[in-house]
Amino acid sequence: MTSEVTTIWTDFHKELKAFILNKTRNSADRDDILQDVFIKIIRNIDKINQAENVRHYLYGIVRNAINDYFRNRKQTVNDSEIVEKLTEEDTQSLNTTIAECCIKPLINKLPENYRDALLLTEFQDISQKDLAEKLNISYSGAKSRVQRGKEKLKELILDCCAYQSDKYGNLMDTEDENCGCA
Repeated sequence: MTSEVTTIWTDFHKELKAFILNKTRNSADRDDILQDVFIKIIRNIDKINQAENVRHYLYGIVRNAINDYFRNRKQTVNDSEIVEKLTEEDTQSLNTTIAECCIKPLINKLPENYRDALLLTEFQDISQKDLAEKLNISYSGAKSRVQRGKEKLKELILDCCAYQSDKYGNLMDTEDENCGCA
């Protein structure tokens, strides 16, 4: 039985993990649901072994686990509880902190022309038109430089950590929670 569950884990856990994340958009919920799914797999390994299509059977378990998770979660939240939302000021402060400690060190690793373009446009709020004037280049040249800088920054981020992306290329998750990019 242990080897069967290990085989299922090896063959399907990344696929199921991505599916769950796509439905929940929250890595903590994803991990909780994935754990529940594998508990169900362990308990029902005999039924899974008899299934004609194991993948189809596993996705049925996952869909039910997602529904159960959110149904139970709704029941635990009282109507009297107020969901605290971040104020605009809090959000701005958080974004600034993330940019300063996580993104800026990677931008500083870029070649000078891309680094300067991104620092000026993204951190000093200089328009690309003003950037073109400041650097004495054409407006389209400034736009291209910022765009290339962003692409090179994306490459640095992807090289740094094992990120997963969805079918549209949007970043979803990292395998290594402590990748230490900076």
